[in-house]
Amino acid sequence: MKLERLMAITILLLNRKRVQAQELAERLEVSLRTIYRDLESLSLAGIPIVSYTGTEGGYEIMESFRLDRQMLSLDELNVLVTALRGLQSTQALTHSHMDRLLNKVGALVSQAEQGRFAAGDQILVDFTPWRSGEAERVKYESLQQAVQDTKLIRFAYTDGKGEETERLIEPMGLVLKRYAWYLHGYCLEREDYRIFKLARMRTLQIQSESFHRRAMTISMLNDRWTAPRSERKVDLVLRFTGEAKVRAADYFDESQIERQPDGALLVRTALPDEKWLIGFLLRFRTDVLVVEPAHLADALRDTALEIAALYEPTSSVTIDDMPKM
Repeated sequence: MKLERLMAITILLLNRKRVQAQELAERLEVSLRTIYRDLESLSLAGIPIVSYTGTEGGYEIMESFRLDRQMLSLDELNVLVTALRGLQSTQALTHSHMDRLLNKVGALVSQAEQGRFAAGDQILVDFTPWRSGEAERVKYESLQQAVQDTKLIRFAYTDGKGEETERLIEPMGLVLKRYAWYLHGYCLEREDYRIFKLARMRTLQIQSESFHRRAMTISMLNDRWTAPRSERKVDLVLRFTGEAKVRAADYFDESQIERQPDGALLVRTALPDEKWLIGFLLRFRTDVLVVEPAHLADALRDTALEIAALYEPTSSVTIDDMPKM
């Protein structure tokens, strides 16, 4: 405990210009006498701590002193802090753990370099998902604990095809893919490794039974996993107008876009020939026209007519008509 306290005092002094003994005592929840003894121990260990008296007094470490940062340059430390803040946005670590880690990295910079270090804060990587409520955070933390404690988990799951199943899983680890969290695990029903999107998991239950962790590592599982995609692609010519022009510029490369005299965008691209393609095009509502191919234009029209039929007065569905679960 004393060694951890001495390290905490050193890090605090390196990250602050001057700290009073009373603040150190409150932060570390020890007496003033203990803080004075700790400061004396640090001085005897060769850390140049200077004391100042008066109302603005306190303790600080000489400006020229810094911890050995293992040959890391100031630019490299800035890159490290940027990466850590991006990790912080994913909620992969609690705020208290991340704050301590960022403080330790800051302690590798001398006080003389603090100004330049702060000036390097020019890039922010934010992986915060749009859907990030309290329930999602609790689910993530529960899964993280189950992985750590090697506890079986049970949950209801809806796969990409809309099929719902009950799963009993040996959780292996969590991975962030394109702003969404996934769980790698060994499915006892399928007797194989599977990956599950956290947003599709419901009624999560941590079981009391433990399991022996299998030889596969999270890195090995992640390397062999690829999102399912059809190898067959279809060549498209799409015409975007109105508000869809802005979103089209977000989705497609400039090399695929031909700007028309009337302000419309003509996009030539190739996309996987899957069911999701219809849903993707419907996002643009009436601001997209499928110029080619004809069969896709027909499929899009038929889907739009099916949607319209749901709202015809003669075929409207009320809540009372819906099947009871």
